[in-house]
Amino acid sequence: MDYLAGIIIALVVSLFATRVGFDKDRSFYPTVLAVIASYYGLFAVMGGSVQAVLSEAAVMAVFLGATVLGFKRNLWFVVAALLMHGLFDFFHGHFISNPGVPMWWPMFCLAYDVAAAVYLAYLLRHSRVIANAL
Repeated sequence: MDYLAGIIIALVVSLFATRVGFDKDRSFYPTVLAVIASYYGLFAVMGGSVQAVLSEAAVMAVFLGATVLGFKRNLWFVVAALLMHGLFDFFHGHFISNPGVPMWWPMFCLAYDVAAAVYLAYLLRHSRVIANAL
């Protein structure tokens, strides 16, 4: 159910963004990635673990760098970073002990990340969003 919810919500958000024109702006998907990257930090704060906050902040910095690179250079970096974040979700518990993460979150977030990456890749492949910064 967690995977299905992640896919459905990613598609609803993405289709909504396309329908109303939010994703015509190159900053939309990098912003989505920045928000996605911040959740584990939020969970660390909620769990009250300073060590988790520091670990999650280091990982978040990498993904925030990808948002800037994707926005400034090419949105395919955002596609790659979304896929990498999905992979990170899969292995998260093996690398970082974060007591604030809900049990269902990694599966949900993995599915969301991959679905959002596939959707953005589709938009880029079909020239519905401009990949390169001007």
